[in-house]
Amino acid sequence: MGGNSRTTFAKRQKERARQEKQAEKAQRKAQRKMQQNDVDAAQKSKDLAVTYDEEGQAQGFDFHDF
Repeated sequence: MGGNSRTTFAKRQKERARQEKQAEKAQRKAQRKMQQNDVDAAQKSKDLAVTYDEEGQAQGFDFHDF
């Protein structure tokens, strides 16, 4: 019976290591996704920006705005 507990303990250790590795991988994936969303938001903000004159009227776009 002593041999059976050793293999069970090894299996538990192996499974725990697998779960920890999976959790770390999921965390890295979530972090990359957040960074990608930040980059996408920054790129969108670089797109055309509407400017207003002192009367609050939207100004037209110029050739250099594109």
